[in-house]
Amino acid sequence: MPSAASSRFQIYTDGGADPNPGPAGWGAVILDQETDGEREISGGAEHSTNNRMELTAAIRALQALPEGAEATVHTDSIYLKKGVTEWLPRWISRGWRRRTGELSNEDLWRELAGLAAGRRVHWRWVKGHAGHRYNERADRLAAAEIQVLRARRKDLPPGSIEQRTEMEAFLRVSGGGERGGWAALVCAVGDPGGDLRIGSVRGATANELELMAAAEVLESLPAGVSVAIHTGSDYLRHGATRWLDGWRARGWRTKAGAPVQNRAAWERLVRATAGRRVIWPELRGDLPKGWKELGSAAREAAAQG
Repeated sequence: MPSAASSRFQIYTDGGADPNPGPAGWGAVILDQETDGEREISGGAEHSTNNRMELTAAIRALQALPEGAEATVHTDSIYLKKGVTEWLPRWISRGWRRRTGELSNEDLWRELAGLAAGRRVHWRWVKGHAGHRYNERADRLAAAEIQVLRARRKDLPPGSIEQRTEMEAFLRVSGGGERGGWAALVCAVGDPGGDLRIGSVRGATANELELMAAAEVLESLPAGVSVAIHTGSDYLRHGATRWLDGWRARGWRTKAGAPVQNRAAWERLVRATAGRRVIWPELRGDLPKGWKELGSAAREAAAQG
């Protein structure tokens, strides 16, 4: 079997969050030893962890390679190295669970395992911050992504919506079943105006209506935008922030093993969030200005649908 050193692709990855969790970034350097080519890729997340970024860096790097390629991934993360080479088989044998309970970052581990299965991957640990040229480059790429996120937050109150997003969407729905309607006010953060959007749906439950409306709003926004979706629906907000990763990791089944309701609508929402940075803040205290009018607009859309 070819050695790790002879792999066509040599990959160096790094990721981190500062603070942890907090603004986060990942970076990877991909060396093609057949063409002497070098490629850098990187990305960030408004709020994530060191471990998720380490996993994401490896995932994105492997995604950049053709199916069946041989690669050596160099990482300074013991979590990633031991996870993929020692712990992963045991997790899989237990149904994607640790011996002591649920597996953290299960969604990313599943994705990484699938990518590695379609490629010949060697895993090497390197000591971080020890002067290794490509490891240091990957570290700088990740750090640069964090700095970009911090620059957006400059001079804004800690934790504020403005600190984390460029746009906001206020969403209300009315009805369901025979007739359902929705209305959304989409605006730049801090803009008292905005764009009113409405729609109607027949034959959808109230929960489906929430999902379809949110997806349609997100689909209308440009790729790469960061947006806060304000909704009075705990089903939508909790699903998007708490339940969705677990459902997907379990093949769209609940913890109890039942099929997830409204799967098609949830899958559409997943596609709509891809490439956009979305947060789902809880509505607290006084309702936003115009919330009552949005309700009226949603009822009118339902009546006309």
